[in-house]
Amino acid sequence: MRNPSALAKEFRKYGKAASCPIIDMHGHFGPYQGIYFPADTAEAMMRIMDRAGVRMIVCSSHTALVDTRRGNPEMAEVVAKYPDRFRAYWALNPNYPDRMKEEIEAYPEQKGFVGFKFLSDYHKVAITDDRYGPALEFAQEHRMMILMHTWGNSPYDGPALIEEVAKRYPEVTILMGHSGYGEWDRAIGVARDYPKVYLELTAAYHANGVIEEMVQGAGSHKMLFGTDMPWFTPHYGIGCVLCAAITDEDRHNILHRNAETLLRLRGVNLEEDDG
Repeated sequence: MRNPSALAKEFRKYGKAASCPIIDMHGHFGPYQGIYFPADTAEAMMRIMDRAGVRMIVCSSHTALVDTRRGNPEMAEVVAKYPDRFRAYWALNPNYPDRMKEEIEAYPEQKGFVGFKFLSDYHKVAITDDRYGPALEFAQEHRMMILMHTWGNSPYDGPALIEEVAKRYPEVTILMGHSGYGEWDRAIGVARDYPKVYLELTAAYHANGVIEEMVQGAGSHKMLFGTDMPWFTPHYGIGCVLCAAITDEDRHNILHRNAETLLRLRGVNLEEDDG
C-alpha cells in the first residue's frame, strides 16, 4: 500500500521537507579510535545534514567520552564556529569524581551547551551510583537536560535504573538515548509515566514496529530523533520515521517539534535564527 504521508512524498521528491526541519538530538563529533568515518569534521557533517534537511545537531565529542578535559573544549570550538548548526552536551565521566566536580562547577560558563551527557554502559558506573549524585543534584537544581546512554537490561543504564533516577530527580529532563534498546515495553512505560523522560530514537528506529509501539504507548510528544552521526547517516533514520504507520503530526513531533520545545527552554530559538 502506498504511503499516504504528504511529508514522505515531499522527502521522496526533494530529499528533504521545508515544513519539517530535522533536529538531531544525539550526535557525536571527531574521529574515533579503530574506525574510519567519512564525515568526522563539522564541515563534512554539515554537507550530509544539508542533503537530509537536518537543521541542527546536538553533539558530544568522541574525545570527551574518555577525556573530558580535552573533549569538551573541542566541542565548544565547534559550537562557537557554527552556532546555527551545532549545540553540544557537556560530557561527564564518573570514574574521575574530583574532575567531574570541577567540570560541573565550570558548566554554567559554557556557551552553546544544552545539558550533560552520561555514558554509563561504557564507563561501567551505574546511573544510580553515588558518583553521579553531584551531577544529578546540579541538574535537578537547574532543571537541566541530560542525554543518557540507555540499553535494555543493562546493569548500568537499563530502563529500570532510569526510572529510579526519574523518581529521585523529577526536575531533570532525561533523554533515553537508544530508548533502552531491546527492553521496549519498560522504556515506553517510563517515558509514559514520567513527564520529563523522553525516548530518543538512535538505533531504535530500525527495529520493526517499535516506532508505532512508542507512539501508541508513550505518545509522539515524548519521542526525539537522533542518529549517532557520524556513526550513521540521517537518511536511514528519517526514512524509518517517514515509513512508520503513524500520522504526519506524529512525524513532526518526532523529527523537530519536541526538540524545538526542549531547546527553546535552553535558550535556543530556531525560529528566530531562521529570521
